[in-house]
Amino acid sequence: MKEIKIGLVLSGGGTRGVAHAGALQFLAEKKIKPDVLACCSSGSIVGALYAVGKTPQEILAFFKSVYFFNWRHFTFNKPGLLSSLIFADYLTPIFEDMTVSELELDVRIIATELVSGEQKIFSGTDKIVDAIIASCSIPGITVPYIVGNVMYSDGGVLNNFPADIIHQDCDKLIGMYVSPVQDVNIEDLQSIKSVTTRAYELMSHRIEIHKFSYCDWIITSKKLANYGTFERNASRLEEIFEIGYQAAKMSYDDRVF
Repeated sequence: MKEIKIGLVLSGGGTRGVAHAGALQFLAEKKIKPDVLACCSSGSIVGALYAVGKTPQEILAFFKSVYFFNWRHFTFNKPGLLSSLIFADYLTPIFEDMTVSELELDVRIIATELVSGEQKIFSGTDKIVDAIIASCSIPGITVPYIVGNVMYSDGGVLNNFPADIIHQDCDKLIGMYVSPVQDVNIEDLQSIKSVTTRAYELMSHRIEIHKFSYCDWIITSKKLANYGTFERNASRLEEIFEIGYQAAKMSYDDRVF
């Protein structure tokens, strides 16, 4: 019997990406093992850690260990508040000089080339640490990341749910989406920040939901909209993990997998 090749899409979403780890916990319990991964932003952190052999609980512990807003991480006269190199402090001890092809699974990581406006798919001989940092460099928050002479920013700028880059390479495709649109009222949209943030969320969500049709199983939860991009509290991260687990459990159909 031909083995079914399973693909897995891990969207961006900041620390809401911890929900990916919760969903992976459920997949492990069902003995579902993906063969190829398409990852964006925080999804690239989860995907790479998973592909190097970290357990879902270890991935959760990694997110708990990360602290972005240390004063040493802030920049001056740079196109971002935080140095993108802060990621290296957490990633290099794990991955060192590993390339993407050295991971246990076929992993593809999305980033945005700011100058050309094209998407970059890191794979093969690309360094894992470079790929993750490029994919996680949020515009306006972290300084764009340069590899060679190319400037990269967050993969979510162009493709926050990169199902399109692997759907033809697998028999079944699971999509984990952790950036749902928040329910709001008029009273919630009374500032420049709230309106611009809402507009960006709607624009991004409209683009991504069309790619849900590539997937045989979508794992997501509106509850994640109640959590921010940079959650720090350990209990909040544990809640996000549990939401991901429950979202996978509630949407699971054993007739498909």
